[in-house]
Amino acid sequence: MPASKSVKLNTGAEMPTLGLGTWKSQPGAVEKAVAHALKNGYRHIDTATAYANEKEVGLGIKESGVPREQIFLTTKLNNSDQRDVEGALKRSLEQLDTPYLDLWLMHWPAPMTKDGKADKERDWLDTWKDMERVYKAHPDKVKAIGVSNFSVPYLKRLLDNATVVPAVNQIELHPACMQEDIVEECRKHGIVVTAYSPLGSDDSPLLTNPVVDKIAKKYNVSPANVLISLQANRPQVTVIPKSVTPSRIDQNAKIIDLTEEDIKELASIEKTNHIRVCKPYWTGWGNIGFPDLE
Repeated sequence: MPASKSVKLNTGAEMPTLGLGTWKSQPGAVEKAVAHALKNGYRHIDTATAYANEKEVGLGIKESGVPREQIFLTTKLNNSDQRDVEGALKRSLEQLDTPYLDLWLMHWPAPMTKDGKADKERDWLDTWKDMERVYKAHPDKVKAIGVSNFSVPYLKRLLDNATVVPAVNQIELHPACMQEDIVEECRKHGIVVTAYSPLGSDDSPLLTNPVVDKIAKKYNVSPANVLISLQANRPQVTVIPKSVTPSRIDQNAKIIDLTEEDIKELASIEKTNHIRVCKPYWTGWGNIGFPDLE
């Protein structure tokens, strides 16, 4: 399966397959990282209100000199803003200093209070309905809406009630957490999947995994290139490796075509070594439908 360069969303928009993730990227460093990535060919930047770096991401975009309309920009609604969807959008646009978002995601199906507790009086489905309303009212400000960290049962509930099918579901994806059930469910409904944490995590054991290493040697690339390329070789999947190191940002952009055999070998890592790095328990909403956490 050759790697894609971009995927088409259900809105008709093209989303570049490779993007720069900015989770855990500190203000200061993130501005330079975004500018560097854009100056060196990236055209997709992913941030979130929860990362507390939207302002710096916006500055990096300006610093790059790349016209805004050439950039695909994603941010996410914070859990603690689920009761104030319209206000949250306004604040994100101000922080990013941009007239519009290419994609706005509900970060977690987990409403929370301002003091970081689960907001049990709020249903995330009502938040989605508010996002739909804002999207329909302001097509000039939000080009697409989607979700993040949605398991199959949560997706099914959403699709049973939605008037707008999410354009994207952004989830953790790497060989130790392939989540093929979610990827398949999304494909069935024309929802693109974005892979976060494609290397597994910081100091990921996947970078020294013998299968990954073998395939990296075969193509004369780094293990990181293999892990990022795996997601780009999955149909209707985009991928957002994160780094603030210029040399690594450049290196991560090297996407290779993998054979079906390569993909099978990489997917088999999960059978003996399943790892989900980003667990939802901190939200106070339990396992939010992920079968490996039941």
